Amino acid sequence: MTRWLTKEQQVHWRAWLTASKGLTDQLSRELQEQHGLTITDYEILVCLSESENNSIRMSDLAAKTLLSRSRLSHQVDRMESAGLIERQTCADDRRGQLAVLTKVGSKTLEAAAPDHVMGVRKHLVDLLSYEEYQALGSAAKKIADHLDGL
Repeated sequence: MTRWLTKEQQVHWRAWLTASKGLTDQLSRELQEQHGLTITDYEILVCLSESENNSIRMSDLAAKTLLSRSRLSHQVDRMESAGLIERQTCADDRRGQLAVLTKVGSKTLEAAAPDHVMGVRKHLVDLLSYEEYQALGSAAKKIADHLDGL
């Protein structure tokens, strides 16, 4: 038997969908207008900047960014053409490939980060009280942990 959502649950569910998609779209639009980056470009640059030697195996990058290997490959092709990252063969496993942050990519990330953080503050953090933001973070972690375990 299906446990349908109550009216109140339905309202919260739809608000969550609208807010999460709207926030992602807005932040991506701002990155595109200000720096020529998509939100996915930015996420990949951040992952690489936080990785040892500014590089990460493509398979690990796909997992971190929740992208299919095919989608990541197309994304990396585009970013490589723009000079933001480059592919290199793994030294320890000649079959594997690394995505590596370039100097251009690093400078692009350094330029975009302050504007992106300002957008995150404007459209999310500063709209909520400390308690609301803490509750949001706790709820999001609970959901992410659940999904990660599937």
